Amino acid sequence: MVRWKMVERPNIPAVAIAPSRTEVIALILSVGWMTAVSVFFWAVPTNLAGEGFDSLRFVLTLMAVFLPVVMIWVAAVAARSAKIMRTEAQILHEAIDTLRDNVMTERQGNPLTTDASVERKLTQIAQATKKPEAPLATFTSSRESGGKLEITSVKTIPPEQPTLAFDVQPEDNTPPLPRVDLIRALNFPDTESDAIGFAALRKALKDRTARQLVQASQDVLTLLSQDGIYMDDLQPDRSRPELWRRFAQGERGRAIGALGGVRDRTSLALTTARMREDPIFRDACHHFLRHFDKMLVSFEVVATDAELIQMSDTRTARSFMLLGRVTGAFD
Repeated sequence: MVRWKMVERPNIPAVAIAPSRTEVIALILSVGWMTAVSVFFWAVPTNLAGEGFDSLRFVLTLMAVFLPVVMIWVAAVAARSAKIMRTEAQILHEAIDTLRDNVMTERQGNPLTTDASVERKLTQIAQATKKPEAPLATFTSSRESGGKLEITSVKTIPPEQPTLAFDVQPEDNTPPLPRVDLIRALNFPDTESDAIGFAALRKALKDRTARQLVQASQDVLTLLSQDGIYMDDLQPDRSRPELWRRFAQGERGRAIGALGGVRDRTSLALTTARMREDPIFRDACHHFLRHFDKMLVSFEVVATDAELIQMSDTRTARSFMLLGRVTGAFD
């Protein structure tokens, strides 16, 4: 998870508090104006003999003396305020840039999104080898009434090497993976101290089907993070469990389209563009979609509605919603 760091607000520079050049000029203009007006009224007689006090003339004299001075200082105060606002705006921009750098640094060091960190942790947990598979050109699936999953693509996938009868594989002696551990493994550990998450991931890596899906999901999450797309930032619409069951049973169309609940336009646009331009990313996505679809077929049969909801809220399921909507897997 991203950890937000407190950024201390820098102090306002001394130039914004000390008298500025504008204020000095305003003071000089004020003194000069009042001196000039005083000399003018001293040299010119203002009260003729036989005349009384003229209040109108007195008011006009005061306005002539002080109104320009007031206007000068209004302009000086406005200039000072504008300078303080510019300084505050610069400080705010620097604080935002610092915060953005801290966030990017945390994200780059996040064990869920850094390729090297994820590879190192998974290697420490279990030595799992990744078998190369032929790339998929499109992702489409159809299921017969018996629940058999068929994957069709432009390119065929060579079958894996058959296991000899006298070879005992580790998966043969491994008990079935509990559904709760599968769900936790699909969400990946939240932090380095998430002992429960790593324990579930360790169990998943011992299960053949779960291991293939976890590794495919890891590859996709790592590739998406290179474009700044993180599953924790997505808030997809939550779909009802019956929609997941109908999708697992082979139903497609507008009624199932709600499963692609990711509405973030930026993530959708970046993913679509990379699907078109990056063949490695495209093959990794189709490989992941195929394994997730295969897992969902068997998971839906035994899972409860609550477990389906928990599964749909994992990071792996969110990436499936994003990539499924981009590739049209729900159509």
